Amino acid sequence: MALLPILQYPDPRLHKVAAPVTEVDAGVRQLVDDMLETMYQSDGVGLAATQVDVHRRILVMDTSEQRDQPRVLINPELIQVSEEMMLGEEGCLSVPTIYDAVPRHARVTVRALGRDGQPFEFDAEGLTAVCVQHEMDHLLGKVFVEYLSPLKRERIKTKMLKKARDEQKRQ
Repeated sequence: MALLPILQYPDPRLHKVAAPVTEVDAGVRQLVDDMLETMYQSDGVGLAATQVDVHRRILVMDTSEQRDQPRVLINPELIQVSEEMMLGEEGCLSVPTIYDAVPRHARVTVRALGRDGQPFEFDAEGLTAVCVQHEMDHLLGKVFVEYLSPLKRERIKTKMLKKARDEQKRQ
């Protein structure tokens, strides 16, 4: 297993749309394992392949309190969403230290392939539903800050670019 570098907003690669996975093979399973390790090491609850500069429809997540229930979603799709919306604070490994409220469907039903390549479905609500929607946005090339006002988005972009410059100076 290996830790993967996570792209930081406003990196343009975060806006690439991910391609479907045509075969769940050893390479896909290795990527999934590396993504899980990276997510856990970074204290995240979800990670999309787009965030590690792999533009395939793969995401991993673990919203359990003990952080011992990893989920792998390959080619995920929302097959049902509630009309009821919820507003919750979201953060992102690609936009560290930034949190803001984003409207999401309160409940969703998801269909995907697992690490074994077998199809499955599950219902999600609360944090799990938010996480699925957040990570699926990444697969469409969308970062959560795009739900915010243009002013907030510009402030976040400026802050992230300054942080990147400061980190480069320290190296």
